[in-house]
Amino acid sequence: MQEINPENTSRAEAFRLWTNAPMPMVTLFKTFNVTKAVRLSRRGYKFNMLLCWCIGRAAAQMREFYLLPAGEKLMQFDRLAVNVIVATHAGGIAPCDVPFSDDLAQFARDYDKLTARVAQTGQAHEPGGDYMVIGTSALASCEIDGAVNIYAGIYNNPFLIWGKYKKKLGKAALRISFQFHHVQMDGSHAAQFLQRLQRELDALKA
Repeated sequence: MQEINPENTSRAEAFRLWTNAPMPMVTLFKTFNVTKAVRLSRRGYKFNMLLCWCIGRAAAQMREFYLLPAGEKLMQFDRLAVNVIVATHAGGIAPCDVPFSDDLAQFARDYDKLTARVAQTGQAHEPGGDYMVIGTSALASCEIDGAVNIYAGIYNNPFLIWGKYKKKLGKAALRISFQFHHVQMDGSHAAQFLQRLQRELDALKA
């Protein structure tokens, strides 16, 4: 992670416009075909893990995801991680940052190991400041049409939220909300990311 000059990036104008905005976050909603992820989840892979891996794959293809505003600074990262909210054995919740790997088997092993540790200990897992973290929250037991996350001004990371997928005529659909900081990307970049995410879901070998 390193601080960079916004004027040397494609986000210079956005940085000037949105850094001090009282509400710089934007949220888009999209309904995804997750049929292949559901099928693959019946063969040993967790459905939530598969979604997180596809999110990482889609994000890794876009340079905007390696930039993040932090106060009055613009930071650049070399690596990505996907954050998962874990239910702990004590009855609470704790965050777990899973480093992204393009290798599905490796990501699955890291996901299982790290989330199990967080569930057991109740302690958050954060690999350090070298990772640009993509937040997620799965309300897997709830049928919701969407959610908009809070904005506290101290957490500018992109964030995705989803509930329970719906099945109809042999297909599974899931509506996901995607919140992002306008300095990091524009609406067109966010829409492109969501399109890439659907392509990654479609490419799963189920």
